[in-house]
Amino acid sequence: MSLETYIALAVAMFVLAITPGPGMFATIARALHGGFRPALSMIAGIVTGDVLFLLLVVFGLAVVAETLGDFFLIVKVTGGLYLIWLGWKMWKTEPSAVEIDKTDDNRRLAGGFVPGLTITLGNPKVIIFYVAFLPTFIDLAQLTVLNIAVVATVVSIVLATVLAGYAYLAARTRAIFKSRRAMRGLNRSAGTVMIGTGLVVAAR
Repeated sequence: MSLETYIALAVAMFVLAITPGPGMFATIARALHGGFRPALSMIAGIVTGDVLFLLLVVFGLAVVAETLGDFFLIVKVTGGLYLIWLGWKMWKTEPSAVEIDKTDDNRRLAGGFVPGLTITLGNPKVIIFYVAFLPTFIDLAQLTVLNIAVVATVVSIVLATVLAGYAYLAARTRAIFKSRRAMRGLNRSAGTVMIGTGLVVAAR
């Protein structure tokens, strides 16, 4: 694969990544509630799910993945309910001095990976997206191990960068709110977004 092909893939992935979707909304909600660093674990989960689907497509396992309809259904519903539960917790959280001043404890830093992963794994349409998307840029039959590694790296970096940008902007917005009343409203807004994301994931 040429450098131009990788650049074209990165540009196309960027355009697709900035399109609003469950992952973007969940990331924003996480950043609004807990800050930038806790949102990074959710981003890691989302990217991991995308890479797993990408590898399924590259290694010709799309048909196998499609036969796991029941598995995807279980993950989708479970993941959606989990996101709704997290949203409810955000909505009910009463702000405190600790929450306002310190948001990057270990529990919050690690707590978003599983929800992020389920957002992607619960959406088998992602693998269909890669089935249709990748062949427009690369010949899957001609990929070497190095090519696969580079493609996975490009997808990971672009997706993570876009989501991190959304998370950073959301966290900056959060930093404006200092009073308990404002923080309570922000928590409930973030919780509402997370609940809505969970409903979308579980229902579609």
